[in-house]
Amino acid sequence: MRVDDLAARAGRRPSTTRASISRIALPLFARNGFDETSVDEIAEAAHISRRTLFRYFASKNDIPWGDFDAELARMRAFLVALPPGTPLAEELGGALVDFNTFPAAEAPWHRQRMRLVFGVPALQAHSALMYAGWRQVVAEHAARRLGVADDDHLARSVAWMFLGVAIAAYEQWLDDETLELVDLLREGASVLAAGLRTLTPPS
Repeated sequence: MRVDDLAARAGRRPSTTRASISRIALPLFARNGFDETSVDEIAEAAHISRRTLFRYFASKNDIPWGDFDAELARMRAFLVALPPGTPLAEELGGALVDFNTFPAAEAPWHRQRMRLVFGVPALQAHSALMYAGWRQVVAEHAARRLGVADDDHLARSVAWMFLGVAIAAYEQWLDDETLELVDLLREGASVLAAGLRTLTPPS
């Protein structure tokens, strides 16, 4: 009997999460190649069945992203909790840094993940869907602060600009391991800050 079958009787194993499956899969992808690594191999390494794996992820392309939906929910909560008088540029810059902050010990794992996301064609295409969710969170917050609709061009433009800062920071961070990702994010956000300070809600 498989481990996950036993777990089904006693309750789902608490150690099995989207994040834990992703961490198990990343070394397999790095060693064997993303396209060459099968879902069955990932499930076996995680001690779960293929069927159970697909309860956590809709497709193999989702696995490197871990629990991205939970991270988006955390960023949305971070933004909602900010005091109303905080400048928009400061709010979004803070959210950008918070979203991408992780313990130093996790840097090698995170580099592995982002090299896959940036380097594998199938994941590059899939990332458009993930980025859309991220931009939506930013656009919703910008819209609230600026008094416009979520799908307003101005709110969307702000979201795209901050996504650009994030991608540029990651590209630089992956190219040079001596750099700190948080420093790159702050530097990029500061470039946008002057322009965003000119935006005010309609009177």
